[in-house]
Amino acid sequence: MARRRGRTGGRGGGTRRSGITVNVQGLDRLREQLDDLTPTIRAAAFRALKESAEAVRADAAAGVRFKSGNLRKGAKARFHNNQLRAEIGWWDRNVFYAVLHEFGTRKIRARPSLGPAIAAERSKIGARIQDEVRRALP
Repeated sequence: MARRRGRTGGRGGGTRRSGITVNVQGLDRLREQLDDLTPTIRAAAFRALKESAEAVRADAAAGVRFKSGNLRKGAKARFHNNQLRAEIGWWDRNVFYAVLHEFGTRKIRARPSLGPAIAAERSKIGARIQDEVRRALP
């Protein structure tokens, strides 16, 4: 005659529960330290952003057609205070034709300067942020 096993099918006849408890000491202190680092890291990221934006601005200004120099002088970078965001371009009314040079028209072929400058900087910004954060951390 065969013996029937219990529903668990194992030798112990039931489930085993582990009595392990993990207590992490200093977690509150770690949270406080991380909260203290947030402004430091944000400031480091902003420095890297400014550096990258200036590199894009300089490359874009250097790559424009040179006649009167308005496009070279008019390239600007502007930053938003509460965001890690930069805008690079031409905002003066005197250089409205920058868009025409960047994208071209039916009669003028495109001679982009801002697009290639952004593409060149895209591969560098990650390393810039990493370097600035490493310098900022104690």
